[in-house]
Amino acid sequence: MSSLHDVRLWTAVALLFVASEIEFPKWGLRVITPHHSGGVVKNLGLIAVGLTLCIGGIAHASASDLAPACAAGQAVHEAGFITIGGIEQWVVVDGADCGNPVVVIVHGGPGNPNTPFARNIFDDWENDFTIVQWDQRGSGKTYGANRPAGDEPLTLQALTTDGIEVTRYAIQRFGKRKVILMGGSWGSALATHMAMAAPNLFHAYVGTGQLVNYQQDLEVGYARTLSLATAAGDSDAVTRLEALGAPPWTDPRAFGILRRISRRYEAMVSEPPPAGWFTFGPGYDTPAYEADYTAGEDYSFFNFVGAANDGMGPRIDLRRLGMDFAMPVYMLQGEEDLVTPAEVSRAYFDDLSAPQKTYVALGRTGHDPNRIMIDAQHEALMQARPEAVATDGL
Repeated sequence: MSSLHDVRLWTAVALLFVASEIEFPKWGLRVITPHHSGGVVKNLGLIAVGLTLCIGGIAHASASDLAPACAAGQAVHEAGFITIGGIEQWVVVDGADCGNPVVVIVHGGPGNPNTPFARNIFDDWENDFTIVQWDQRGSGKTYGANRPAGDEPLTLQALTTDGIEVTRYAIQRFGKRKVILMGGSWGSALATHMAMAAPNLFHAYVGTGQLVNYQQDLEVGYARTLSLATAAGDSDAVTRLEALGAPPWTDPRAFGILRRISRRYEAMVSEPPPAGWFTFGPGYDTPAYEADYTAGEDYSFFNFVGAANDGMGPRIDLRRLGMDFAMPVYMLQGEEDLVTPAEVSRAYFDDLSAPQKTYVALGRTGHDPNRIMIDAQHEALMQARPEAVATDGL
């Protein structure tokens, strides 16, 4: 075990490097310098904390052991690999003021990280929050750094443990007592598992397109999509859906067939996202990254549906976790959502208990993000912000 003096020494050495990638093989650490372009590295603090956590182990570090990465009033923009769950996982942090509350965003998919286009969507949020995101195990840059064997399983338990570890990292890194937790679609199910497993880490939970019960969501979504296609006289879609039959399915391709049809019907009655939102940004717009993104998406999604309806998804039933949340809950639901239909999400919301709970129905919104959804998420976060500021300041 290295001393704090050694950590500071190696931090000082690390700060002498000016490179896009720095490796410390002795500790299994690889750091990518902050991701904002412009030729000036604004913050290399991630290297320091990466060394501290790699040497000391994130599970053994406490907030009192780590000075906050930056002071109130200072901006932070970082991106790098952090050892989470025994592997290198890609973590990105952006914020205009380190004094702001921290939001940990749990991406959807599984296998669809937000990091390639996060600045396009969440840039305005940085004035009010420090945004922490990570490419989950099996996704994006994390997939590229840890290519799993084809038969290596991806489990909800491992991802939940990873998410809690990322949260503890963020709390320690930025000197907070808790963070605000936000997840959408698949990320809402994973985030709920995190909230139930470690409730003391979270100021509030904000869920969008809440995945409650995979089988029930699928059954309702299938029936609604078939009804819409039938009413529209869409014989091609009706034929394909009837060939699938009602779920549950044993064909792993069935979910994708349904989603291609349901997305088309959502688009007819939903506001589209702004052009360019999902364009990969600098550092992500390379053939190598795009190949990793696609491969990670395929790997994660296969593990989600399973070869014979036996993946992570079919096991999801949030009611089995209990219905008592220890933190305020904000649930945002697209009225045109055919993946996590409103009737399933609303019933779950009505039955859960929380210190405070708010349900927001989003008109002209399906399952995929648009400006209406993003603005509603920001509004929910702003409602949770005052209590977060007060608690962090205690």
